[in-house]
Amino acid sequence: MTVRRLSAVDAQTYWMSAKIPNDQFLLYGFNGVPANVDRALQEIRTRAQDCPELTLRVRDSVLSYPQWVTGDVSADQFVVHEPTSWTDCLSTVAGLASDQLDARSMTWRLHVFCAVDDMPRTRRGAVAVVQMAHALGDGIRSSALAALLFGRAGVVAPVEPPSSAKPLALPWLGYRAARAHRQLERDTAAGLVPPQADSRPALITNSRPEGSISIRTVVRHRADIPGPTVTVGVLAAISTALSAHLHELGDDPRLLGAEVPMAKQGPRRAHNHFGNVGVGLYPNLKPGERITRIAEDLSNRRRRAAHPAMRAATRAFEAVPAPLLRWGVTRFDPSLRSPTVTGNTVVSSVNRGQIDLHFGDAPVVLTAGYPGLSPMMGLTHGVHGIGDTIAISVHAAEPAVGDIDAYVERLDAALGG
Repeated sequence: MTVRRLSAVDAQTYWMSAKIPNDQFLLYGFNGVPANVDRALQEIRTRAQDCPELTLRVRDSVLSYPQWVTGDVSADQFVVHEPTSWTDCLSTVAGLASDQLDARSMTWRLHVFCAVDDMPRTRRGAVAVVQMAHALGDGIRSSALAALLFGRAGVVAPVEPPSSAKPLALPWLGYRAARAHRQLERDTAAGLVPPQADSRPALITNSRPEGSISIRTVVRHRADIPGPTVTVGVLAAISTALSAHLHELGDDPRLLGAEVPMAKQGPRRAHNHFGNVGVGLYPNLKPGERITRIAEDLSNRRRRAAHPAMRAATRAFEAVPAPLLRWGVTRFDPSLRSPTVTGNTVVSSVNRGQIDLHFGDAPVVLTAGYPGLSPMMGLTHGVHGIGDTIAISVHAAEPAVGDIDAYVERLDAALGG
């Protein structure tokens, strides 16, 4: 049995799941239903067993960091649901978040809907949803692992081992991180590095996710989305739709912003290799100028993230003793509210590659994802592409958005629908 410890950030993600459920749900839609579903599922199970990263689970520890251990892929990691419609399928997926994985038993589970009517891009097809513990991977890594299940060639490289820094090195690493941060402040004051993104007033979309939870998905062709990138184009459309929706709900969206997960630079030393950044949505600007400003914000966040101070802070964090980090997680109080936030919605964007996946003999036609809700975030968006097909998804609690269908209609129109 292979054994290695979790990195500090992956351990924190694992422990935090007890406070805020954070399983990911990666949806793949296929054109038609496999001729032999049992055989298709066995093929997926075999691929998973042959991939070391898909056999991982967590062995927890009280006084040290949890460990990754390997085991067999079990039959209970596969759940087959009854035939349904696309609308009812999404309703079922929204409810799956209430049944979170225990990463000590399994780090992923596959939900299969073998006959789904009225699917986008095909009238009748199959839907497979990969439920994955966030500790196993961020959006990019989870997408790569899911692609292996559906026949993509290649391997997902193991993550580099965590830093060998010992807890006794923490004072020195902390000193270096503080020194690097002071240099960051000087570089920011001199205009060499963009300033940190401003916090924004919390809006109704930052309501606690209570009551009815819903998801919706709008599908577009890549050529239909303006902007230098899909992410920028969709952010601009969300600005149009969400600002109008908030106006109708009596909120003031002038300072509207989004929280965007962004991949970290440098070698991947954790399964979760990303940070969340704040981006303005500029609803009062004209579309062309808005796209320019959003693109500039994303570029500035990347430039700031590249400063050596960020790596120094990461190295210090890696040396935090496990009991201290775990104690910090236990002290987190999800009931606390803040008047300011990084963003008024989350927009997670991942390109899932070429249209080369299949479920049995059924080829993939779309992929989608639904970023999780949290105590200060009642509305999230997923932007996921495969080939030239882009799925823009909405995950919302009723207190945060009111009528989700009314909001999705606005978003559909803003995307050129």
